[in-house]
Amino acid sequence: MTVLNHNKQINTTMLTIFLGTLAAIAPLSTDMYLPSLPEVMNSFSVSPSIIQMTLTASMAGMAIGQIFTGPLSDSKGRKIPLFLGMVLFAISTVICALSKSIDIFLVFRLIQGFTGGAGIVIARAIARDVCSGPALTKFFSMLMLVNGLAPILSPVIGAQILRFSSWRGIFIFLFLIGILLSIGAFTMNETLPVEKRLSSNFSASLHSFTLLFKERYFMGHCIMQCFAFAAFFAYISGSSFVFQNIYNVSPQEFSYIFGANGIGLMIGGVLVNRLAGHIAEWKLLLISLLQAFCGSFLLLICFLTKAPLSLIIIILFLVIFTVSVMSSTSFSLAMQAQRKTAGGASALIGFFSMISGAVMAPLVGIAGSNTAIPMAVIIVLGEFGALISFYLIIYPFHKKSV
Repeated sequence: MTVLNHNKQINTTMLTIFLGTLAAIAPLSTDMYLPSLPEVMNSFSVSPSIIQMTLTASMAGMAIGQIFTGPLSDSKGRKIPLFLGMVLFAISTVICALSKSIDIFLVFRLIQGFTGGAGIVIARAIARDVCSGPALTKFFSMLMLVNGLAPILSPVIGAQILRFSSWRGIFIFLFLIGILLSIGAFTMNETLPVEKRLSSNFSASLHSFTLLFKERYFMGHCIMQCFAFAAFFAYISGSSFVFQNIYNVSPQEFSYIFGANGIGLMIGGVLVNRLAGHIAEWKLLLISLLQAFCGSFLLLICFLTKAPLSLIIIILFLVIFTVSVMSSTSFSLAMQAQRKTAGGASALIGFFSMISGAVMAPLVGIAGSNTAIPMAVIIVLGEFGALISFYLIIYPFHKKSV
């Protein structure tokens, strides 16, 4: 399968694998690290909330990094900002592995996230460069398939590394991934030629945000994703403590549970890829939001009633499954009208999704590491906020097509 870009044939398979890996920097940087959170907490002798701040630092860095590198890629092209970002990502990752204090670790987790944000935002911008319409939805769903492998493999790899190394070995492995991505960025072809760039002036490119903030429909998707990913990252930051401390599963068993939910993300990607062009994207989006809210409410009830682990795993699977459907359809719908500002638009979407996770991560551990209620409440509120945002801002634009 190929797509056309500037009169050249681009192999979709290779491009999807590369862009999917770039887009997977967030789960790679967080999910692989999750099985080691209790060990890192003991290593630095800090509280659960402080350790979850290491997740916050990474996600906040990714959110801010996307705001800068998105417009930069609109004005300077995709290749150079991506290459520099991946090189700096690798450097900051190895410094994390060598950190001797929690303060240094937090600083370089922030830098790691900031530079890793280049890969996330530019991967989506490149997808917009080479596709549009339903093809963009299908292509992005293929990215989610590749991206879905990260939540499956990352915690499993992290848990296996912990068998023969400390948590620092996980960051050495991430450093090697950063090196490979740097090589890929250096050898890739530029997808945004000079004549299609927004401006050679970076400050002028930042002004594209002003135009995007005025687009109600686009901002509706940003706000909706902000709520939805607040719920998703509450699960990411709290699940290791919930399963290991409350249900007494081992790091390896936790990695399998987390990986199963990653399979759910892949199934969602396959579903969107098959249904795009047959069912309106906004309808798929609505269905995913309704399922996520109902599932999150059931999850809260399960935690309150101390339901068995097997039931909680099933409900979590049904909730996490929707993330892939929601993000694929929402991203495609939001980006349909964006071309010259694809980098800036991708940056705003990425910022709103990441910053909510950065804010929610420490709140999950605010009541300690032996209760699941804060995580469950945040998930419910996040899914409810996403559903309300859809009905108030996004749905009116599609009402006439019902």
